[in-house]
Amino acid sequence: MTTFTVVLTDLLRADAGRPLVTFYDDHTGERVELSVTTYANWVAKAASLLVDELDLEKGQTLRVDLPPHWLGTVFLGAAWTAGLVVTESDVPDAVVCGPDTVDHWAARSDDVVVLACALLPMGVRFADGVPPGVHDVGLEIWSQPDAFTAWDPPTADDVAHDLGGAPVTQGDLWSAAAAGTLVSDGGRLLSEANPASPPGIASFTEPLLCRGSLVLVARAARERLEATFVAERATARFPA
Repeated sequence: MTTFTVVLTDLLRADAGRPLVTFYDDHTGERVELSVTTYANWVAKAASLLVDELDLEKGQTLRVDLPPHWLGTVFLGAAWTAGLVVTESDVPDAVVCGPDTVDHWAARSDDVVVLACALLPMGVRFADGVPPGVHDVGLEIWSQPDAFTAWDPPTADDVAHDLGGAPVTQGDLWSAAAAGTLVSDGGRLLSEANPASPPGIASFTEPLLCRGSLVLVARAARERLEATFVAERATARFPA
């Protein structure tokens, strides 16, 4: 496996209907489950929004400034589909943010493409709108198509992220996932880590590569984590 697109295509061919990402927010009681097909559709819509609507180009940088959330996994996939570089830089070409940081990024919208997620169930829009210059993901993503093909598809040599301080190519990303030990083939990994953070990247890529799934849990007390682990039939957890 050399690129995200290759990995996702393999998953779609193998078992498109099975769960891929399951998300819990213990504070709101939200539970969202994305099958492989549903996840792929969201990735395509997000990639189309980034590229076709907002004119981002292969090699440009995207910061995913979201808390642990299923939309973080979507925008990781969208970035890698389009050949964007996921970054922690304070000066990205574009940023996807949540309600807590939308005002901070809105002040920089003259220089940075700013997309904001309300982080409400099913990815709906901000109830009171967003500041001028900010794109509301919950409003703009729904009109995007369920399929996306990059005109200049990323290769194994293109950079996937620089979250660890050094560039990691798409090929290296999936080589690391193949060598990982977080979850076995077909397993379900329960994780509290932000998938768009340096330690959390592996919690997302390893389940994808081994045809497993991710159970992402946010803001849960220890007893709720244990209950979710059992209810979701998880086979491993991160951190261990």
